[in-house]
Amino acid sequence: MKINLIQYFEETVNNLPNKVAVISKDSSYTFIELKTMAQRLALRFDGINKPIAIYLPKSNEFMVSLLAVLYSGNIYVPLDIKNPKTRIESILNNLKPSFVITDNKNIENLKKCNFSNNIINIDNVSDDITNVYSNNYLSCIDEDPAYIIHTSGSTGTPKGVVISHRSIIDYIHWAIDAFDISEKEIIGNQAPFVFDNSTLDIYLMLFTGATLNLIPEYLFSFPIKLADYIKVNKINFIFWVPSVLVGVANVKGLSYIKLPVLKKVLFAGEVMPTKHLNYWIEQLSEDTIFANLYGPTEITVDCTYYVIDRKFEDNEVLPIGKPCRNTNIMILNSEDNRCKQLERGELCVRGGSLALGYWNKPKKTKSVFVQNPLNYSYPEKIYRTGDIVFTNKNNEIIYVGRKDFQIKHLGYRIELGEIEHAVMRSFNSLVASVLYDFKKGEITLIYECEDDIPVSQFKIKLSAYLSKYMIPTQYIKMNKLPKNTSGKIDRSQLKTLID
Repeated sequence: MKINLIQYFEETVNNLPNKVAVISKDSSYTFIELKTMAQRLALRFDGINKPIAIYLPKSNEFMVSLLAVLYSGNIYVPLDIKNPKTRIESILNNLKPSFVITDNKNIENLKKCNFSNNIINIDNVSDDITNVYSNNYLSCIDEDPAYIIHTSGSTGTPKGVVISHRSIIDYIHWAIDAFDISEKEIIGNQAPFVFDNSTLDIYLMLFTGATLNLIPEYLFSFPIKLADYIKVNKINFIFWVPSVLVGVANVKGLSYIKLPVLKKVLFAGEVMPTKHLNYWIEQLSEDTIFANLYGPTEITVDCTYYVIDRKFEDNEVLPIGKPCRNTNIMILNSEDNRCKQLERGELCVRGGSLALGYWNKPKKTKSVFVQNPLNYSYPEKIYRTGDIVFTNKNNEIIYVGRKDFQIKHLGYRIELGEIEHAVMRSFNSLVASVLYDFKKGEITLIYECEDDIPVSQFKIKLSAYLSKYMIPTQYIKMNKLPKNTSGKIDRSQLKTLID
C-alpha cells in the first residue's frame, strides 16, 4: 500500500519512464529524467519533515526541486519570486527553512531578504551520474506534511497552510475517478506553483503519467494567442481561474481558434460568470466536460464540485455542487445548528482533505480548525471556511460570499458578493469588484472597461436584481483591474482607492 507521494511517482516512473512528464518553454523532461535529477538534488538535504523553500519561477527546475524535497523526506514551500522583499522576509522568518533552493538569476534577490545560509543553487548542482539515492521518503507516513502554501493574513503576516501527504492522495484519487484522468491527458497549467490550484495539475501528472504543459505566463494576457497555444500543443485538460476563461470569452477567442481536442474544462478560485461559461460551452464540442470546483487552501484545494449537467441562463448563479468524496459539508447558522434548505450559513468541512493547520501559528489554527459543534462525544476536527452558502431546492450548494464581505449598510445586512453577481449578470464582458467605503458609508463598484458606463445605466440594470439599498453609490472605472499571482482580482490593491 502506498502511503506517501513519492511512492506514487515511483510507480509512474516504472510504468512510463520515457514518456514526457513536463514541458516548459523550449525544454521537456521525461519521468525518468525528472527522477534522476530530483534524486541527485535530494542528496544535498538532510533531516526529515523540515521545511525547504523553493525560490524559483514556475519551470521544469521547480518540478525537479519539488520532487527532490519529497525524496529527501522534507516539506517543500513555494516562494513567489515576484513578491516584495518584506513579504519574503516575513515568510522566511516564520518558516525558518533548513534550505532554500534558487538559481543564478534569483540568488541575489534572495540574499537581499536577509537569508544567506544553506542556499542551494540548482544551477551549480553537479550532473555527475551517481548510484547513491535518497530514500528518506520511505520514512514518511501519510500524515506527514508534504507542502506549505502561504495565503494572506488579516494581520499582514502571511499564513503558511500545512498540507499532508494523506490529504493530497485523497484529493487526487477523487479527481482521477471524478474526471476519468489517465496518461492520455495533456494538462495546460495556468496556476502559479505558489497557488494551491496548481496541486491538481502537478499531482495528476505525477500519479497518472499525464503530461504537464507549463503554459508561458505572458500568454494569459493575450487570449487569442493563448487559445492558439492550446490548439498547437493539443492540450485537452485545463483547470484555470475564471478570470482567464472570462478574458478569452470577452474577445470571442474561441470564435477564431477552434479547440476540438479540449475535452475537460475545470475552474475554481472565484465566481465563474454564467454568461461567459455559456460562451465556452457553445464553442466547444458537446462531449466536453465543464466543472465548477470550490474550496479554500485549508482543505487541499477543493471540497465541492459541480459538473455542468444542464442549461443555465446567463443571469443564473452556478452551484458549487456537492461534496468531493470522503468530504462532509456542514452549513451552520450563527447558533452552530444545521441550516435548513434555502437558509444561509457558514460552510464548514470535515474529512481527510483538511490541512494540518498553520505553520507556527497555533492560536490561528485553533480559531478555525475547531471541534465539530455537532459532536462532543469524541475529538473531531472541522474547518470553518468563513464562506456563506445555502442549499437550493435541488440540494445543490450555492455560494453567496465571504463572511467578512458581509456589511451593514443603512441598517441592512448585505453580502458584497451578491452585488458582484448582479453586476456580472447585467453587463456583458464586464470585470468588476465591489467594496465598502466604511468612512463614507458607500458601496463602491470598481470596474474594468475602456469606456465610461453612465451611472444611470448601472442603476437601471442593477435594479432588476437588487434592492435599492444594495445598489452601489460610487463607481470607479479602471482600464485594468489589478490581479494577484493567482490570477484573481487583487482586492487589497483596490482598497487603496477608497481608503
